[in-house]
Amino acid sequence: MNLVEKYRAKKYADILGQHEAVEEIKNFLKQFPKKKALLLYGPAGTGKTSLALAAVTENNLEVLELNSSDLRNRAKLEETLRPATQQQALFKKGKIILMDEVDGVTGTDIGGIPELVNLIITTKYPIIMTCNDVWQSKLSPVRAKSKLVEMKQLSLDQITSILTNISKAENYNKSPMVLRQLAIKSHGDLRAAINDLSSYSLVDSAVDLTEKRDYEENIFNILRRLFKERGDFLNLFDNSELSLDEIFLWIEENIPKEYKNEVLAKAYYALANADVFRGRIYRNQSYRFLVYQNIFQSAGVSYSKPSALQGFTKYERPKRVLKIWMNNQKIAKKKTIAKKYAKFVHCSTKRALRDFPLIMPMLQQADVQKKLDLSEEEIEFIQK
Repeated sequence: MNLVEKYRAKKYADILGQHEAVEEIKNFLKQFPKKKALLLYGPAGTGKTSLALAAVTENNLEVLELNSSDLRNRAKLEETLRPATQQQALFKKGKIILMDEVDGVTGTDIGGIPELVNLIITTKYPIIMTCNDVWQSKLSPVRAKSKLVEMKQLSLDQITSILTNISKAENYNKSPMVLRQLAIKSHGDLRAAINDLSSYSLVDSAVDLTEKRDYEENIFNILRRLFKERGDFLNLFDNSELSLDEIFLWIEENIPKEYKNEVLAKAYYALANADVFRGRIYRNQSYRFLVYQNIFQSAGVSYSKPSALQGFTKYERPKRVLKIWMNNQKIAKKKTIAKKYAKFVHCSTKRALRDFPLIMPMLQQADVQKKLDLSEEEIEFIQK
């Protein structure tokens, strides 16, 4: 048995750092069938599956475990899963239907989300689902039928504490520094941290903190956490392929979609402070100010609101980036036309660009366009 399964939380008391989620799942089971489904969501390794299985143990219930692949076959849904949501448990007073990773179902799956919604409507037993990204548009019908419960990312201290207990129980004799490094490397993923502990138990080498996991934070997930949750988020941007400046533009574009009135003003004030430090970085090459830019556009924006937000918001790409790109495209076309004209009349490209407004009427003539061998795109640019 691997360490993850060996030390999986068995009861509510074993679930660390998720007090609110534990209370929510207790209330859900007490109030069933007021809501027939509960959707646990949050980053990988926060204990979503463990909490669902703890609920099974605490209530002495049977469990039927499924995953996204089971939702892809309509015949299997009809023959196996649908009866399971109706039939009485054999040896215990009831059961829970556990569906892991429902966000793994794609729009092309034969069964998919519509069948899952039908199961929720007709089930006689509680359905508990898990997913990382609850705000995907394809999950909208599921959200409407489910109680949403968020699992918070575990802190560095919490993961270090768990690793310390496991290390002692397994007689690994790992130093507190190594355990701390493993916690840092996990980026809040307890499952990954335990797997790393198992790997490093066989060697005495230092933890390679530069080693990157096959993990990249999607910008839309970053925005959802930043706008919906309330926290420091100083490491929120670490796993994004986008630069801090690019993320700045995404935040600037989408703040009004989430915040209103005083909260909106506070968020823009935080972002304005981030922009001040951006300016200092570019003017003076003072890269030590990057930490302040990061603080203002992460914790500053997140703490602008008094409490966490719910609901789905559709985020958009920054229009400023689009405008810059379109302007660059115009400049590029203008420059290629000026080069062709300069070569034809034996002048510099710089001179042709300077006189461009004066030569535009001439460039709009068909015979001149033919002599300069202008492309269709270049002719279209001139005619606008």
